[in-house]
Amino acid sequence: MTATARVVIGVDSSTQATKALAVDVETGAVLGEGRAPHTVTGTGGARESDPEQWWQALCAALAGTGHAGAAAAVSVAGQQHGLVTLDAAGRPVRPAMLWNDVRSAPEARELVARLGATEWARRTGSVPTAAFTVAKWAWLAAHEPGAARATAAVRLPHDYLTERLTGEAVTDRGDASGTGWWTADGYDQEILAAVGLDPALLPEVLSPGRTAGTAAADGPLAPGTRVATGTGDNMAAALGLGLGAGPTAGRPVLSLGTSGTVYAATRGRPADPTGTVAGFAHASDGWLPLACTLNCTQAVDRIAALLGRDRGAVEPGGSVVVLPFLDGERTPNLPEATGLLHGLRHDTTAGQILQAAYDGAAHSLLTALDDVLRAGGGPADPDAPILLIGGGAQGRAWRDTVRRLSGRAVQVPAGRELVALGAAAQAAALLTGERPEEVARRWRTADGPLYEPVERDEAAVARLADTLTRAEPLLREK
Repeated sequence: MTATARVVIGVDSSTQATKALAVDVETGAVLGEGRAPHTVTGTGGARESDPEQWWQALCAALAGTGHAGAAAAVSVAGQQHGLVTLDAAGRPVRPAMLWNDVRSAPEARELVARLGATEWARRTGSVPTAAFTVAKWAWLAAHEPGAARATAAVRLPHDYLTERLTGEAVTDRGDASGTGWWTADGYDQEILAAVGLDPALLPEVLSPGRTAGTAAADGPLAPGTRVATGTGDNMAAALGLGLGAGPTAGRPVLSLGTSGTVYAATRGRPADPTGTVAGFAHASDGWLPLACTLNCTQAVDRIAALLGRDRGAVEPGGSVVVLPFLDGERTPNLPEATGLLHGLRHDTTAGQILQAAYDGAAHSLLTALDDVLRAGGGPADPDAPILLIGGGAQGRAWRDTVRRLSGRAVQVPAGRELVALGAAAQAAALLTGERPEEVARRWRTADGPLYEPVERDEAAVARLADTLTRAEPLLREK
């Protein structure tokens, strides 16, 4: 690093940990990294975390980069949808309900029935499921009315951390679009009234490119450090890949993490009344139609552990089907579902069962991919490789499964922490005047090895689709 190099820090506050990258603004070189874990609690459908723990992890991760005192700008990206409720002093009223907390599934169904799926999609771009913040607030109001009455501020996870850094109650269009109460014209007053939420409790939605504020004197950054608006984790990953409504519009992304997601940056605003595609907003402009599954790498790893096999010890062949819906499922929308194993034979091997678990998880994502691209106006290049990201992208079994079930080429970007890199690009854009996705393209973050397509396994795809159709009544049982 030269004496004149400018440094920014991008933060990824995810479900399990906070990661921070110190990045050279000009070259994109990572100069330092920090990480600190989170604890998730809950049994059954509950998934919660203490927001104060996120703050402590953020401070530790920033310090771990070695550049917290020298960064010119910082941006925080965070897990989407989480409901953070604060009292008048800014303290958490209760633990935050996380995106994968499915207790609010009945409230989501009630909200959809009240307004109608088509109207939800028209207004907000999405049909709410248990994951959406609006359903979580409705659950809180119904089941913990005392906590709801004590709430003086409602925040998303990244909003909470940005406010702790700056003292400013702000958010961005990307993360706000996952609440279920934000539209392209701002907060929907009728929806807020329907769930009894005072709009005064919500943060201001800043326009793209704005500075959220500057670091306070008593925080982990040098006083006066500029802090960007931040965004949701999926929006930040899109920025980290250099995706936007310009030349990269329609490029498909498949992310393999605790959850699985498929998305693309598009010019067209999605409005899918089936609820498969969430019509999220891109952090810069345009849109980010996205489908999400709750069960991805963690579910497959759990099945591998039950079988006593390494996660990569898959075997071809057989006709067994595994639907690894261990935590309920969001796509397809089966919040009460459990895992299903079908087609077991005497000659079925443990490796074939494990491969079937990979197939079941990947099939849900790839089925949703076509819906995502249609919702956003179609891919700019239908033959473009799928950008495969997340922890699973480094595993051969995942890469081979996606290629076999899609029939498409796969490219694995070299950048490992794309959410944090996207946040860093957002911070750098405050300094350079570029769009964040332009910064990331200049950093060449999407470069990486290309894996050629293989023939699509039509038999496996048909077997999975048939099993899911026939098993759906069972999967809907509580």
